[in-house]
Amino acid sequence: MSYPPGSFRVAETQSTYQLSSSSPQWIDVLIDCPGVQGLYTYRLRSDLTIKPGDILSVPFGTQIVGAIAIRFVNSLPDTLYTSKVKEVEDVIISLCFPDTYWELLQQVSQYYCTEFITVIRGALPPGLLGRSQLRIRLKKESLPPGYEMFCSPLALKILNLLRSQKEGDYSSQYLQRQIKGANRGIRELIKRGWIESYLEPPKNAQPKLQKAVTLVIDNFPLDLTPKQLEVLQTLRHEGGELLLTQLLEMCQGRSQSIVKELEKKGCVVIEDQEILRLDQGIKQNKDQAKQLNASQTRALEIINNVEGYAKILLHGVTGSGKTEVYLQAIAPLLKQGKSALVLVPEIGLTPQLIDRFRARFGKKVCVYHSELSDGERYDTWRQMLTGEPQVIIGTRSAVFAPLPHLGLIILDEEHDSSFKQTQILPTYHARNVAQWRGELENCPVVLGSATPSLETWVSITKPPLSSAHHSPPKVRVATTPSPRPSYYLSLPERIQSRPLPPVEIVDMRQELKQGNRSIFSYSLQDALVNLKQKQQQGILFINRRGHSTFVSCRSCGYVMECPNCDVSLSYHYTHEGATELLRCHYCNHSQIQPPKCPECESPYLKFFGSGTQKVTQELVKEFPELRPLRFDSDTTRNKGAHRRLLTQFAQGEADILVGTQMLTKGLDLAQVTLVGVVSADGLLHLSDYRAAERAFQTLTQVAGRSGRGDEPGQVIIQTYSPEHPVIQAVKQHDYHRFIEEELPRRQELNFPPYGRLILIRLSGLDAAEVQQSAMILGEFCQQKIGSGCEILGPAPASIMRIANRYRWHILLKFDPNPEVIIPDVNEFKKLCPQSVSISLDIDPLRID
Repeated sequence: MSYPPGSFRVAETQSTYQLSSSSPQWIDVLIDCPGVQGLYTYRLRSDLTIKPGDILSVPFGTQIVGAIAIRFVNSLPDTLYTSKVKEVEDVIISLCFPDTYWELLQQVSQYYCTEFITVIRGALPPGLLGRSQLRIRLKKESLPPGYEMFCSPLALKILNLLRSQKEGDYSSQYLQRQIKGANRGIRELIKRGWIESYLEPPKNAQPKLQKAVTLVIDNFPLDLTPKQLEVLQTLRHEGGELLLTQLLEMCQGRSQSIVKELEKKGCVVIEDQEILRLDQGIKQNKDQAKQLNASQTRALEIINNVEGYAKILLHGVTGSGKTEVYLQAIAPLLKQGKSALVLVPEIGLTPQLIDRFRARFGKKVCVYHSELSDGERYDTWRQMLTGEPQVIIGTRSAVFAPLPHLGLIILDEEHDSSFKQTQILPTYHARNVAQWRGELENCPVVLGSATPSLETWVSITKPPLSSAHHSPPKVRVATTPSPRPSYYLSLPERIQSRPLPPVEIVDMRQELKQGNRSIFSYSLQDALVNLKQKQQQGILFINRRGHSTFVSCRSCGYVMECPNCDVSLSYHYTHEGATELLRCHYCNHSQIQPPKCPECESPYLKFFGSGTQKVTQELVKEFPELRPLRFDSDTTRNKGAHRRLLTQFAQGEADILVGTQMLTKGLDLAQVTLVGVVSADGLLHLSDYRAAERAFQTLTQVAGRSGRGDEPGQVIIQTYSPEHPVIQAVKQHDYHRFIEEELPRRQELNFPPYGRLILIRLSGLDAAEVQQSAMILGEFCQQKIGSGCEILGPAPASIMRIANRYRWHILLKFDPNPEVIIPDVNEFKKLCPQSVSISLDIDPLRID
């Protein structure tokens, strides 16, 4: 593993160091504080047992902050006086990471140009790294009569704000946000003794404790009451230990006082016991391994016989039994005492996959994702460190799950864009990190998909020089990476030889010529009528949620736009007679539909475009006998909503599932025989070099939901572009036809997988300031980077303003193995005002 200049390697974590006269006196830690870089040295306390990797709390300035113990220090540099070194406050949690874990985080930090502590913070569960908060509290008893006359207007504003709250207590940060120059007023009021400042300790995650009762005698005393005897006999029958709440529930009518009396007599011990908050899901009936077909058997043999690291593409058509291959590949690993990591695009959309794993492996399966409570994530994460053989199923962040004995990593639907982090740093792709981790742990990585990403396809079937590994773009890149083992495994047929559903392409231009004004073509209408007659189910796919995509005036053409973003507002229907509501899908701004056009006061405002709500309404109007169920991000906001809706549909409580791209992920419903794509054109004509790839993947995946049971399926795709190459490839279920069309275009333009991209994003509240900063950075890139890199921009983002922040981009495009050095993001920040936010997106999937 290589490290950037000045980096460090974490000390060994296997040993625990107890301080003694011969032990080190100091430890270097990494501070969790924005803008703080490098290592800081602290004095060890004699009463604490600390080892590298532990999460600590340490004093830092006026705060108590979280920190990571990195390495012991035997001597201090000459410039650092012993008296100036502060002491470690406490050990928050004692952990024992393998060296490879720290190396992985270091590689993520280096490749994605992100501070190491930021990567650590993203890898650890919430609450492990805490930060104290400086708070201001009003001393009401110290306020003199007529105090308003004795203080400055600024101080008076602070007093009034504090008095407006019942407790009279706010964070210093909040006061500074609310009142400009608040620090001067705070200092004045502290000097007068009318307020006080204090540090609120970090709120770190804590184990959940419950009272447990343990039987500690073999022979029962003779002086027991019948109730006491019943309690002891229940305890003995249940193995000698129960939670207090369980014991009282089993001994109905018995109170805690009876148990406490037994403790006084020395019969039982009552003590706190940690209860792990794990998401165990719904109990499943035990499932047995299925008989594999010839392709599955070959794939399983290769996966099981791979020794050490290898990248394996499991390319199976929809319904080909990839999940069964995963299950049978994991089973022998668990018997060997090893664990498996299974990454899925979105946990809420894959309840069926989780249920299958739990039916096969029971309590050895845990899920880990951001929708768990902080306590659940904290406990699940800690129990991974025990080293017990287990299967962790999670979203992209689970790639950092600290499993000590990792035997296999699986990315299901590896093509999905959800594996790329875009909102916060580091902007990592879980596929890259999984492959790095597979190398470090020396275990195979299986990438499964019916529509593999072009990066994966090219790297495995036609590996260019760059495909095996990308080096960090800010350092010089080796021109000849070492070869890595890779395998291409094909599952070309569905299980039980079920046919792929035929795809009918409907030209909506012809429908209009024939007088059809419905959003459903004649073919789709006939298929929907037959669906009810045959007592089967169907899926209708539309790329947008809501009712209508925009609202426009028919008199002057004015379009209702979001006041905070450069996008049109969408109409969202709630119920009959309700106020018409317009909503922005970017900043969530909402407003009431005006009765007249704001531009010309015409009453003729019309809804254009179709979303899931409108499709559902039209379905009810034209086919009242069908029972629709809407499945989009509006109907699945609450925890467990995905499972609830899918269960309703699977149990036959609805005939049609109407939804967005959420329908393409993880659905395996045997009774679905019809899939209708209401409008494919919204996917095809986007200003993005990946538009064709995403359209092919989405349409192929949604088509694959049909005909998975005993009844044959059918797919109807409605489009105004029936001749489009993507549509023709989807019609034939022909992945190879698609890549033969798409790859030459990518190669000609030097786009991934044949080239590399880095996107510099700038945003701020002042449009002119952001534009000028972008121009300065553009010139800096031209001078600093030089040849070997094509610099596109600066240019406004495709949506220039979102949530009142103006956005500009600079795109760096270069060969897979460039001999260039990309400046560090901090060099960019020095050239711009602090009000302009700058970030680097390494290997962006979207340029918008």
